[in-house]
Amino acid sequence: MTGTIVHMAFAGMIAAAFLGEAYDRKALAVVFVVTILPDLDSFIALVSTAGHRTVLHNFVIPAVAGALLWADLRRDESWLRARWGPRGVRIAWVSVVCYAVAGVGLDMVSGVVNPLYPIHDQFYTVEGKLVVSDQRGIVQTFVETGGESGSVPAPEPQGTSQEVNLSTGVDPDPSGQETDPERIFPIVRAGWQLVVLLAGTAVTLARFRVSHALSEE
Repeated sequence: MTGTIVHMAFAGMIAAAFLGEAYDRKALAVVFVVTILPDLDSFIALVSTAGHRTVLHNFVIPAVAGALLWADLRRDESWLRARWGPRGVRIAWVSVVCYAVAGVGLDMVSGVVNPLYPIHDQFYTVEGKLVVSDQRGIVQTFVETGGESGSVPAPEPQGTSQEVNLSTGVDPDPSGQETDPERIFPIVRAGWQLVVLLAGTAVTLARFRVSHALSEE
């Protein structure tokens, strides 16, 4: 499980790389809000079995948003371009990418998500390695090859939304069996998450300083 602040730090790096001249506090705020939207399904879990890591933690939402954005921009009179100009278009695309990569993708490699819900109700996680060996050459375990079934994709199925119940700070005991469950709100759960948090924060702050310096020249 990845803490919300780590999602935001990763999104900050993506925004610094792709927002270009649109990079400012307002644009970054939009990207941050979109990035943390998936975590709001923790509250949906209070009233629905299909809740956390399911309703909003999927790639269907950014795929649909991207398709609608693409369709709008192909129109002779794009609503988004007419209202917000090229700046709005850039922020919209970066927000879609951050939702998919920083919002959902990080959780898929650090835990489980239901990436194709509601089209396909199945939790998946991505685990594996890619190394170069002087004896075995390139070794990877993301895709297993061979056997009667041929290649097996990297995501490993973990169960449906009816079978997988995840504990969160909002809903610490989905089973309802504990009398006083501990509420844990994750910030950093692994060393790599700490690196992402520190690097993302540094890159975001540095990007602001660079933009400010360029504006004064």
